Amino acid sequence: MENYNKEEITQRIVGQLKHIFDPEIPVNIYDLGLIYKIDLQEKDKILICNIDMTLTSPGCPVADSLVNDVNYAVKVIEEIGEVYVNLVFDPPWDKNKVTDDGKDIMLANGFLI
Repeated sequence: MENYNKEEITQRIVGQLKHIFDPEIPVNIYDLGLIYKIDLQEKDKILICNIDMTLTSPGCPVADSLVNDVNYAVKVIEEIGEVYVNLVFDPPWDKNKVTDDGKDIMLANGFLI
């Protein structure tokens, strides 16, 4: 496998994740704080991306759709060979996980946080 810049690829992954939006809140899942971990590992000359993510609520009706969207968005990055999205609920999501950009978008759209 070619040498790759883990930080640069991680930033591209974040860029892809910023195109996926929660259906009820006008903020992307990254700035909403739903992405807990992005981990890149090389195994058998394949770059594997493991993502830990959560939902705003465990009963989210679009959970499967969001997980599929994350998988697809990351898989299109040329260097990534495999993607595993792990849905976790510990720690539970709360509004303190929203990034400053996410808070600005929410306030601009009339959401009180």
